[in-house]
Amino acid sequence: MNHLYPIFLKLHELNVLIVGGGFVGTEKLQFILKSSPEAQVRVVSKEFCSQFLELALEAKNVTLIEDSYHEKYLAGKHLVIGATDDKNVNLQIRNEAKERFLLVNVADTPELCDFYLGGIVTKGNLKVAISTNGKSPTAAKRIRQLLEEVLPEEFDDLLDNLNAYRATLKGDFEYKVKAMNEVTEELVRKVEV
Repeated sequence: MNHLYPIFLKLHELNVLIVGGGFVGTEKLQFILKSSPEAQVRVVSKEFCSQFLELALEAKNVTLIEDSYHEKYLAGKHLVIGATDDKNVNLQIRNEAKERFLLVNVADTPELCDFYLGGIVTKGNLKVAISTNGKSPTAAKRIRQLLEEVLPEEFDDLLDNLNAYRATLKGDFEYKVKAMNEVTEELVRKVEV
């Protein structure tokens, strides 16, 4: 059973720490910036691979610190991602983050994670998150690819129109919910051939 609670965070209003500037750190930073281009990210690593540097230097809101991990880097952070190639350092990151009640993700170690970075499909204002409960990131990737293909680019236009219609509705909450349900019913109606 998947006990994860889906949540959409305003990362541009939070402070994120990534520890590790290699391939895995690059993947984590890329995912964050794709989902939230204005996310405030600080990255600590003894060294950075060229792909990481290329990605980080394109983003004005990513700060690089060339150093070994130290718990002082947790100060003022909301989310922490451990992405080093040293299991002991990743465990230290996790334990010190937990002592401070920070949410932490340790790459490729689901049992040490408070959250996972799942697959995400974005079509304008529509954002769909996909989780496999840490079982298969590859399956989440394939489902993401499928949804990106089948959801039309014009979906954002539909959302704009629905928002405009919703703004015209008068009455109590129950009336508005009923009216919106009626107008969106066609989205899920199966076409009979």
